[in-house]
This record gives sequence, C-alpha cells and structure tokens, in this order.
Amino acid sequence: MNHYDVTAIGELLIDLTQNGVSKQGNPVLEANPGGAPCNVLSFLAKMGHQVGFLGKVGRDGFGDQLEAALVETGIDIRGLCRDEAVHTTLAVVHTKPDGDRDFSFYRNPGADVMLAEQELDEPMIRSSKLLHFGSLSMTEEPCRSATKRAIAIAEEAKILRSFDPNLRAPLWDSLDAAREQIVYGLSHCDILKISDNEILWLSGKQDYDAAVAWIQENYHIPLIFLTLGKDGSHAYCGDVRAQQPGFYVKTVETTGAGDTFMGAMLHQILEMGWKRYSQPELERMLRFANAAAAIITTRAGALRVMPSAEEIQTILSTGA
Repeated sequence: MNHYDVTAIGELLIDLTQNGVSKQGNPVLEANPGGAPCNVLSFLAKMGHQVGFLGKVGRDGFGDQLEAALVETGIDIRGLCRDEAVHTTLAVVHTKPDGDRDFSFYRNPGADVMLAEQELDEPMIRSSKLLHFGSLSMTEEPCRSATKRAIAIAEEAKILRSFDPNLRAPLWDSLDAAREQIVYGLSHCDILKISDNEILWLSGKQDYDAAVAWIQENYHIPLIFLTLGKDGSHAYCGDVRAQQPGFYVKTVETTGAGDTFMGAMLHQILEMGWKRYSQPELERMLRFANAAAAIITTRAGALRVMPSAEEIQTILSTGA
C-alpha cells in the first residue's frame, strides 16, 4: 500500500484564462488545469511529498488533459474517477486590472460533483498523514456525501484534516447554503486557511482578530491561517498570534495564490511535525508561504507552474 503525506478531495477542472487577443480582436482563452485541492497537492509534490487526489473528471479531452497534468506534476491518480456521461467542469476566469479574478462556472452539473461515496478509495485516505478539503465539493450531491464520508474516514483513523472554504458564491443555491456547509468544515478540521473577505462574511465581525476569536470559541480549531492578499497573512495557534507582510511583485493574476500558500503551510507542518507552534516559528512559516504565494501571482495558471524551493529562497533572501 502507498503511504501519502497528503491526500486531497475535491474539484479538478479547466480554468479558461485569457491569454492575448486574436487578429479579429477576440479574447484567446488558454485551457489551464485548475482546482484548489490539486493546486495544493502540486506544490507539495514540488517540495518532494507523496500526494494523492480523490476526485472526478469527464471521459473527454479535458479530462485526459487533467489526468496527464496530475501525472506530470507528481500527483497520484489512483483515486481519480472518470464519468462516462457528464463532462469535465469548466471555469472561465476573468482577470481584473489588479490581477484579481471573477469566475464563471460551466457546471450544471460538472463531472467533479458526480463523485460518489462508493467511488472513494478508502485505503488511500487511511494511509495518509493529512486529508485536505474545501467547500466546492460540498455544493451538490453526490460529492457532498463523498466529501463528508472522506472526512469521517480521516477522523476515524485520527488523521489530520485541513480545510480551505474557498467560497465561490455563484456555485451555491444561496449564501445560507454555503454557510451551512462551511460551518460543517470548520467543525471537522484541525487546520483552517481562510481569506479576509471570507472570515468577515462568516463571522459577521468587522475586525480580523475578533473574527478569529469567534471561530476559536465556537469551533476550537488548533491552527488558523488568515490570508490578506498582497497585505500578507496572520496565524493563530491557541493564544499565540503571528503576522507577516506580503512581498511586492509584479502580479499577472492571483489564481492559485491561496492554494500555494496553503501548500506551503502544509509542507512546513509535515516537516516540523504537528505541535503547538511558537510565535517565531509561525512567523517563519508565514514568510515562507507568503513568498511562495507571491511567486505564483507572477505567472499565468498555477497547477503546472508551482515555485521551486530555490525560487522561494531567492525571494526570501532578497525580500522582493
């Protein structure tokens, strides 16, 4: 049996991103492999970890492309299923002038939400050190039940669980439905990565520290990471708090920045071991993850262009 450092469950899809304009003046769209869970795994694989994916794509050309991309980046595909009837999910990414994005999803349904409980590779989960999941796989059935079953297996096996809500409002019937499933994730994770806009929306607070305190009081999550985009990130481990600024880089687009940050944090947790981290340790961890996330914003796409350890050390040593 293979033994994995991290297994992730969730969406694997094609990000259609504008890459230039045709002679007729039409946008030219590039089909980039995407999906937050595999972006996280791709970074971890780049750092030398054994990783595997649980998910579903269509039996179509895009599905073939995605499967090949996972193999190329070192992600084990034994948990990847193919749907004979439903096509691979597509997301059209609209990049704003500041590099941020809007998403238009073609997923009614898409193959990623068709993963069923009985298709889960249970031994794969049980042989992992950590299970990573998000909320996009909990938007619809049958993948919602499959995700919750994977979480339950990890809990039974006393495996660490990390959660990134990664809220995409257009994919939910309502924000109340999104809140219900995100709260489920908060109730079943040891490590949380959440963005500035997500935590204020979820908590109803106006202050980040107050919002984190609300999460700690209600969900008792041992380790919380708060990302603030170009302004850096915070970490909370019990009553220990740390923060680090972001790095100034020339941003092309921000796709995958949060996923790269998450992968960098999980890499360091695996390297250091699961424990109560000190403020200096958290500061070093944040700085490393901020550097990795900054690098990915200078590139189009994410999954196939993750930064190397050498590139991260370069930006850490130069500060830019």
